[in-house]
Amino acid sequence: MKRILVGAALLGTSVSAQAADMAAKAPYLKAPVASVYDWTGFYIGVNAGIGVGRDRTTHTIPGAFNDTFFLQPQGGFGGAQVGYNWQTPSVLGPLVLGVEADIQGGGLRDSYPTLGGFSTNSYSQKIDWFATARGRIGLATGPVLSYVTAGYAYGDVKTNITETPLQGAPLAFSASSGRSGWTYGSGVEAALGGGWTGKIEYLHLDLGSQSLSIPFGTQTFNSDIREDIYRVGLNYRIGGTSSYAAAVPANWAGFYLGGNLGSGLARDRTSLGAVGGGAELFNLAPSGFNGGVQAGYNWQAANWVFGVEADFQGSAQRDNKTCVTTCLPGTTIAYDARLPWFGTARGRLGYSVGPALFYVTGGFAYGAVKTDLSISGVPTVTLSAKKAGWTAGAGLETPFTLLGLFGPNWTSKTEYLYVDLGTVNDTFTTLGVNVRNSTSVKEHIFRTGLNYHFNSPVVAKY
Repeated sequence: MKRILVGAALLGTSVSAQAADMAAKAPYLKAPVASVYDWTGFYIGVNAGIGVGRDRTTHTIPGAFNDTFFLQPQGGFGGAQVGYNWQTPSVLGPLVLGVEADIQGGGLRDSYPTLGGFSTNSYSQKIDWFATARGRIGLATGPVLSYVTAGYAYGDVKTNITETPLQGAPLAFSASSGRSGWTYGSGVEAALGGGWTGKIEYLHLDLGSQSLSIPFGTQTFNSDIREDIYRVGLNYRIGGTSSYAAAVPANWAGFYLGGNLGSGLARDRTSLGAVGGGAELFNLAPSGFNGGVQAGYNWQAANWVFGVEADFQGSAQRDNKTCVTTCLPGTTIAYDARLPWFGTARGRLGYSVGPALFYVTGGFAYGAVKTDLSISGVPTVTLSAKKAGWTAGAGLETPFTLLGLFGPNWTSKTEYLYVDLGTVNDTFTTLGVNVRNSTSVKEHIFRTGLNYHFNSPVVAKY
């Protein structure tokens, strides 16, 4: 996915690393001095999360059908990872190099798209497992490691197609193949005490293309296998600072302002058809960059942090690749679906472990949805609406000094949000036919933010 700013993740979350010269900022370091934290050594762990695909697909039946649409396998998964870190030895400087391998099992599936022409074509696609082997490079701030990662990916893809002619029995075709490719992403990991660490991570998987020759005439099928993975993990470090005890929690109480930058991917179930008749079913998949501002307030009781936050985002998410109703000259409906902006107002509940704040968040969401339909032989139809719904997610926030250039009031956060804006229903008339378009708007957001706190967080000295 060309949506995630890995560089921005390194700047916002990865570059949240503080240099060893933090000792110079003694006026705000009220917590006891902690021992130097060492990331070097082996680790093993487990993880769980959610994945969603954006598999651009074209099915061609010469002279009869040429739709372009998205298959979007989605679902939960879990797995295990093993890795090794090496931290630069100069007084355990901030650079950390590592390797990691993982394997995941789960249920990423999509059996929604059903498209018509001279036959009704139904599709399903699933990924039951996948694995990666990656390098990692990160910057450490004592017990907090922010990193980018990239490497090899492998998975198994199963695709089923059923064609039901206007007359005759259904025809079924299936294919299963192992697919290999590459992956990249970013994450933040923080010490929990002892040898334990927790992390939040994003990965984009590119498993190449599944190209099939369907034995019903001279049909062809091509699907680009692209998955976005959002997960949390728990690692146990073997060696290193296995006796580490978290310092007193940072002081998160008070008001803060900030900005953020990230990416979004939608999985918008859509139906289109004549009012009172049958409908074609397909996914709209707007994807792209998001950016905006946030403001919030925290209350704190020992390690527990309670807060409220509101944000407003501009968005470049777009899908202008979907083309249905055979997508042949004279019978084409091409979509241009966009999410111009959205916002949220949420509560936050977190737990501070030394300088790191792990939190969950949820609340109200709102946004604008705009769709242009280019229909053969008629002017473009524009559909727009403002919708309200809900959001939920999780994140990790840590101190941020950009190698000593920022002061103690700054923090960075890495955050995942799921946004559900409900269903947009539109009815319009074209070529003398009353047509109904219905879209269920659901977004996956991964972003990095910087916050300025109007009180100085109390953090341990490293």
